[in-house]
Amino acid sequence: MRIIAGKAGRIAIKVPSAVARPTTDFVRQAIFSILAERVENARVLDLFAGSGALGLEALSRGAAFCTFVDESRHAISTIQENLKKARLSGGQTVKSEAIPFLKRDAASYDLIFADPPYWKHYGDTDHVSDLLKSDLLAPRLATDAWLIAEISSHLASPISENFSLIARREYGNSTIVIYQSAIRLYEPTIAS
Repeated sequence: MRIIAGKAGRIAIKVPSAVARPTTDFVRQAIFSILAERVENARVLDLFAGSGALGLEALSRGAAFCTFVDESRHAISTIQENLKKARLSGGQTVKSEAIPFLKRDAASYDLIFADPPYWKHYGDTDHVSDLLKSDLLAPRLATDAWLIAEISSHLASPISENFSLIARREYGNSTIVIYQSAIRLYEPTIAS
């Protein structure tokens, strides 16, 4: 794997052995083509960060900072190595599961990436649905912020009354779903 573009473009990054399905270069390129200028100076949160590929790509393309969150100590160590190798500043790592992190976090983000393990079998945790249905994610989103999640192409887009699906793009077995806070989308504008 490598960082695709920006100041650290073409630098190879390490992937932790525990990450069974890292976001491919092709899918990352597609995500960042959609995001375009939204990345510049963005405050980014990378949940279920794994190798940190999404957050590293954002930093390379001009994001102001990125907080990388993963429950695996090995993943956090790998992200720190990748940040150092790519010579990217503005990266902070946090060893935590996503929901407990969101419970104690108070920051506001312009872009939130969520690339959890896919829900495959009855009884598996559907992390994206859990995030959307919790009351923890919406307060972390700045005005006009996007949540970008990766799910299996075999699944319908998770729904929640708190979020509006604004895009769905399929790339082989992976699907990218992009959401905005429904609460902020429909708040009336107050004239001054």
